[in-house]
Amino acid sequence: MSELDRTFAALADPTRRAVVELLRRNPRRAGELATQLEMSAPAMSRHLRVLRESGLVEEAHAGEDARIRTYRLKPGKFRALRRWLDDVESFWAKELDAFKAHAEATRPTRGRA
Repeated sequence: MSELDRTFAALADPTRRAVVELLRRNPRRAGELATQLEMSAPAMSRHLRVLRESGLVEEAHAGEDARIRTYRLKPGKFRALRRWLDDVESFWAKELDAFKAHAEATRPTRGRA
């Protein structure tokens, strides 16, 4: 599975996209995420593991207590996703421009019989 495939697979789940939305605002602890998304801690842990393994999220230990982990987004995979989306958008923009030029060139002009 390619890196891009892993990114899409991780983001295919609506709960994981909701986690990404929350982490876009600021880093959070797993418990906060679980509470805000109204789910159990074990379920949130599974979602966070998928996001970590895909490289979209990283965890940091806060202060002296190694049990307290804060999660935040990692920009690298999102930049790669953005590049891919930009390439796809560029492709379709060129295709649509070519179609428009073809349609305008082959459109009959008014007044011709």
